[in-house]
Amino acid sequence: MRDPVFNPNAAKQTVSITLNSDLYAKAKSLGINTSRVAEEALATKYDELRSEALIVELQLGLDAVERYADQHGSFAELVREHYERDDGTI
Repeated sequence: MRDPVFNPNAAKQTVSITLNSDLYAKAKSLGINTSRVAEEALATKYDELRSEALIVELQLGLDAVERYADQHGSFAELVREHYERDDGTI
């Protein structure tokens, strides 16, 4: 299971954000909890950017493994060669 993006039990912090006044008034008239919506949107964006950074990091690692295999051979090939018998079977 994936770790939560943030601790939902963490203390709340008052922040100041700037919103379109017409949009805010309309959302408020419908009972929309703007703090909750902002928190959910921020968590979604944070998770998206964190995932993108992880993909970049993983790709760098895969590229390094590929470069190593190109220079030294793959681990599977080394094991195969080590255990290969004289008749060519493993």
